[in-house]
Amino acid sequence: MTLPLDVARLADLLRQAAKAEILPRFRRLGRGDIRAKSEATDLVTEADEAAERMLKREIETLVPNALFVGEESVAADPDLLGRLPDADFAVVVDPIDGTFNFASGIPAFGVMASVVWKGETVAGIIYDPMGDDWVMAEKGAGAFLRRPDGSSQPLRVAPAASMEQMVGMASTGFLPAERRAEILGNLAKVRYVMSYRCAAHEYRAFASGYAHYLMYNKMMPWDHLAGALIAAEAGAHVARFDGSRYLPRHTSGGLLISTDPESWEALRREVFTL
Repeated sequence: MTLPLDVARLADLLRQAAKAEILPRFRRLGRGDIRAKSEATDLVTEADEAAERMLKREIETLVPNALFVGEESVAADPDLLGRLPDADFAVVVDPIDGTFNFASGIPAFGVMASVVWKGETVAGIIYDPMGDDWVMAEKGAGAFLRRPDGSSQPLRVAPAASMEQMVGMASTGFLPAERRAEILGNLAKVRYVMSYRCAAHEYRAFASGYAHYLMYNKMMPWDHLAGALIAAEAGAHVARFDGSRYLPRHTSGGLLISTDPESWEALRREVFTL
C-alpha cells in the first residue's frame, strides 16, 4: 500500500513538534498555561495546543486533502470526530499523551499519531520525547523501535504467562462506579496491575515485551489507534470487550489487549467482567 504521507516523515514531524513546542515548556509552565477540561485531572496545556497547531500546519502542507483529527481540535469542534469513519485518508494526533504527567513535571508522556485509510488503521507512531525514540508499525509489516540514527529493532510481546504471574496496566478510572470495586477486586488474581497515566508509555512497554495485558474503558481514537496497531503488529491479541475488532470508528466498548487469545479469554472471564 502506497500512502499519501510517508510514515517516517510523519514520525520526524512528531519529534520536531516535541523539540519546538513541548520540551521547552516541560517544568516551565505557568499557572495560566494549564487548564482543566472535563474534570480536574483532564488537563490541557499551552504545550498541547502549540504542538497540535504545528503538526496540523505541517501535515496539511504535506497532504492537503487529509482529514486532521487532533485531541485539542476535537475539543474545539466535537463534530470533527464524526467525520473520521468515512474519511478516505486521515491523520489522528495526540500532541501530548499523559498531559497530567507533563503538567506535574513527571517525565512520562508521549506524542502519538496514527494513519487511517478507508476506515482502517494502517500506521501508528508513538514518540518518547525524553528517550528520543519511536515505536512504530505499519499494518502487515511488524512493529519496531526506531532511533534517530536510523537503527531499529523489531518488537515482540512477552510470552504468555499464567494469570497469577501476569503483569499489566489497567485504566480503572473511567469504569462505571458500580463495577469499579468488582474489577479492582478481580485484579488480585494477577501478579501486578499498574497505571502510568499515559497510554503512550503503556503501549510501548507492552509491545516491547514488559507486560502481559492492557485494559482501557475510555475509547478516544488519539489515545488508542496507534498503540493498538503497534501491539497487534508485535503479536498481541487486540479486541473490544465483546471480542469484536477495534476500528477507528469505535468510541465505546472498551479495549482489552493481551499476549495471546487464550490469555485474553481468561482475563475477560476472570478479571474484566464488564
